[in-house]
Amino acid sequence: MIVRLVKMTFRPEEIESFKSIFEDSKEKIRAFPGVMHLELLQGSEQKNMFFTYSFWQSAEDLENYRHSELFKSTWAKTKPLFKA
Repeated sequence: MIVRLVKMTFRPEEIESFKSIFEDSKEKIRAFPGVMHLELLQGSEQKNMFFTYSFWQSAEDLENYRHSELFKSTWAKTKPLFKA
């Protein structure tokens, strides 16, 4: 099993946009082969800092996701919202 924690910091004005993107894609990601768990965490003091916390059956499953159209389309919408 692979545990993956991804930290993302967004421009404050883009927080709601990111939450909307995540809301629209979370069930598709959870249904992706090999995904055992996915959740979104938000910083308590830095509200523009988020973490995705996910469990994967294998490194191969994670790599398959990272090369999928689902990842590419979600990333294309998410990346421009980053602060850094």
